[in-house]
Amino acid sequence: MSVFASLVGQLADLLKPLFGLSAAAAAIVLFTALVRLLVHPLSRAAARGQKARARLQPRIAELRRRYGRDPEKLQRALLDLHTREKVSPLAGILPSLFQLPAFFLLFSLFSNTTIGGRPNELLGHELFTAPLGGRWADALGDGGPLGGAGLVYAGLFAVVVAVAAFSYRLTKRSMAANAALTGAGAGAGSSRGGGSGTGRGAVEPVAVPGMGAVAKVVPFLSFLTLVTVAVVPLAAALYVVTSMAWGVVERAVLHR
Repeated sequence: MSVFASLVGQLADLLKPLFGLSAAAAAIVLFTALVRLLVHPLSRAAARGQKARARLQPRIAELRRRYGRDPEKLQRALLDLHTREKVSPLAGILPSLFQLPAFFLLFSLFSNTTIGGRPNELLGHELFTAPLGGRWADALGDGGPLGGAGLVYAGLFAVVVAVAAFSYRLTKRSMAANAALTGAGAGAGSSRGGGSGTGRGAVEPVAVPGMGAVAKVVPFLSFLTLVTVAVVPLAAALYVVTSMAWGVVERAVLHR
C-alpha cells in the first residue's frame, strides 16, 4: 500500500501548481481516468457482447417458449446458443471486476491513519474544504449540510444524480430495444405458424418469473451510487463518481 500511497503523493505533487490544496483530489481523478483507460478494451468487448446478445433475443425467446417447462433443458440450450455464437454472458461485468482492486486500495489508503508504520500524510489533503479521508457523516457533524464540507458533498450528490439520470435513460432505451427485438422474433414465428399468431407453430412470448419486477428496478440501480458516496471516504467517493461518469459516457458512445 505504501507504493500506491507514494504514487498518489507524486501525482499530487505534479498537479499542485494547478490545483493547490486540492491536488490530491485531482490526482485521484487522474488515477481513475488512467484505470478506465486500461479497462477500456474490456469495455469495448462488453459492448460488442451486449450487441450480440441483443441480436440473439428472438432466438432466446423461441428457446424459452420451447423449453419453458423444463428449466434444465432450457439452461443447456441457452448455453449451447451462447457457445455457438461465441457470446459470453459474463463479458459485461469484467470492466467492473477489474476496477475493484483500485477502489479498495483507495478505500483502504484513506481509511488508515498510518501506512508502513508512519503517519498517513494523505489524510491531510482536501477537496476544497472537505478532508479526503472524511465521510458525509463527518461533514454533517462539522458545519452541517451547508458547511464547507457539506457543500462539497452536495456537489458530488448532484453530479451522481445527473449521471444516474442519464444512465437511466440509456438503460430504458436499451431495454426497449431488446424488447422490440424479442417481439420481432415472436412476430416472425407467428407468421410462420399461420398468420394470426394463434396457430400451432406460433412463437408466443414467455414471461420469465420475476423478470417484470427486475426490469422495473434495473434502470434505477445507478442511483444507489448515492449511498456509496455517502458512506465511503471522500477519496473513494471521488473514484466512484469519476468512474461512473466515465462509464456512462463510454456506454453512450459504444452503444450508438
